[in-house]
Amino acid sequence: MGTTITIETLDKGDNFSAYCAQPAEAAKAAIVVIQEIFGVNEGIRRKCDKLAADGYLALAPDLFWRLEPGVELDPDVEAEFQRAIDLMGKFDQDMGVRDIEATIKKARTMIEGGKVGAVGYCLGGRLAFMTASRTDADASVGYYGVGIDNLLREKHAIGKPLLLHIPTEDGFVDKETQAKMHEGLNDHPHVTLYDYPGEDHGFATEMGKRRSEQSAQLANSRTAEFFSKYLK
Repeated sequence: MGTTITIETLDKGDNFSAYCAQPAEAAKAAIVVIQEIFGVNEGIRRKCDKLAADGYLALAPDLFWRLEPGVELDPDVEAEFQRAIDLMGKFDQDMGVRDIEATIKKARTMIEGGKVGAVGYCLGGRLAFMTASRTDADASVGYYGVGIDNLLREKHAIGKPLLLHIPTEDGFVDKETQAKMHEGLNDHPHVTLYDYPGEDHGFATEMGKRRSEQSAQLANSRTAEFFSKYLK
């Protein structure tokens, strides 16, 4: 079981909460877990808990706090799914990345200046790309990020390792967009892309209808290997 901590914004003018999962022994590194459009719900907390079990300090910031603190939604409930879509439309992604940066800074203080990575899902997958290009995160991973083709202008700023998981049948990322991602990033020295044939958006969620067990395990094993290599 994790706890809730408070993180100060970069401008020191406010603060927001984050779910914090601590490993049993000294953390080998820290990882910021970036939420889907459903908030820091049980699935995201489970992601943190699993990372803590693997020896990482895991922090999941509440990125919707400016809209509504403490959002927790279930993607398998249609009304809650629609509410999440509405929140995403109102969400300021640039400010969200600044909150992720503040969380990275907090994580570094908690592990005495050690390495800090980031992993994001859905909206968080897009934010993971932005984190790689705009912050000092040591390694970043994005699962089924949406609209990354519109962020390719920032790829020159990526100077640390970035891993992207791409389901080929993603209902929110069409084939043309996937092709643009590969065209723009395949030759990038710091970026690795993996395709998951036949998989849809959300295939690596911890619970619910979207999870695809075999591909989730494969993607997660690649993520674990990636962090083991770059956060040591």
